Amino acid sequence: MKRRAFLASFAAAAALPRASWADAGSPAYLAAAKEVSGDYSLSGISRAGERLFSLPLPSRGHAATAHPTRPEAVAFARRPGTFALVIDCATGVTTARLTPPEGRQFNGHGAYSADGATLYTSEVVAEGSEGRIGLWDAARGYQRIGEFASNGIGPHEIRRLPGSDDLVVANGGIQTDPSDRTPLNLDTMRPNLSYLSPEGAVLEVVDLPELWQNSIRHLALRSDGQVAFAMQWQGDLAEPVPLLGLHRRGGDVTLAEPVEAEMFAMKGYAGSVAYTQDGQQVAITSPKGGRIQAFSATGVPLWSLARADVCGLGPCAEGGFVATDGQGLVARVIDGRLEPLSSARVSWDNHLVALG
Repeated sequence: MKRRAFLASFAAAAALPRASWADAGSPAYLAAAKEVSGDYSLSGISRAGERLFSLPLPSRGHAATAHPTRPEAVAFARRPGTFALVIDCATGVTTARLTPPEGRQFNGHGAYSADGATLYTSEVVAEGSEGRIGLWDAARGYQRIGEFASNGIGPHEIRRLPGSDDLVVANGGIQTDPSDRTPLNLDTMRPNLSYLSPEGAVLEVVDLPELWQNSIRHLALRSDGQVAFAMQWQGDLAEPVPLLGLHRRGGDVTLAEPVEAEMFAMKGYAGSVAYTQDGQQVAITSPKGGRIQAFSATGVPLWSLARADVCGLGPCAEGGFVATDGQGLVARVIDGRLEPLSSARVSWDNHLVALG
């Protein structure tokens, strides 16, 4: 009798509808922000640019990663940070707070496995900035279950490749002082793009020996596996270099160079990178230069747009991109034209994370 009752209760629980992103208002994007009050938050933004929810963060956030099915996000502290909050975006409840092992720091980004059971986090050993990828059991309370090397110094963004559980990691190459982020190795830094298996095996490595001071920071993925990587130049700003690279496993790197008149516009700094939804265009932003530059998927320059303090960037379902800036604007950007969607009394932070 007890067994029948257990099976009945199990079947009843299984029949209950599971929460989805629809329960959080079906956001199209996640973004961290600073409120006019000075407090920090994580927001869900609709396709139309509306702010669907705003959830408090204990300090400045950098980026978030969204669970593939549950209305759940992990918000990471501005790097280097020691917190990552797991937030139920439907209820606003923080369900877990992740803390890296002693002597480690989170580095602003994470990614889920395809089934959502494992969270991967980019981390550094505070002394020396050696990279680690932390593994957390997202199916059982986010317990830490392991780690492996990132295959470089200072890993920043980490993404899962489409159609697999392999990972691509942007190893920025910069060793920093753990207390104030002062760069310590600009004369010897060696950034790389590393492809890793879910167990940490190195599958492929891409480096740029001629541009070894170009720190690889952020990533965007096309559905066919092409990776776009945004870089931040640590060399002489009087020598402008490409800030966008394109790569597909097994192939050569394409460096996307803007037209000559745009060479200095980004001021050596690419903040975010995104593909359009159809994958035909890819763009990078610079809050330092107040610029968006767009290229074809083969690296041909297409257009640019001036916008002060612009940084967040994602695909727009209606075509083109959606961008955010430090003045609270959410706008559609298509073929170099900016079309405002909404404006809020916030300062949007660096990244606009697209769901789905």
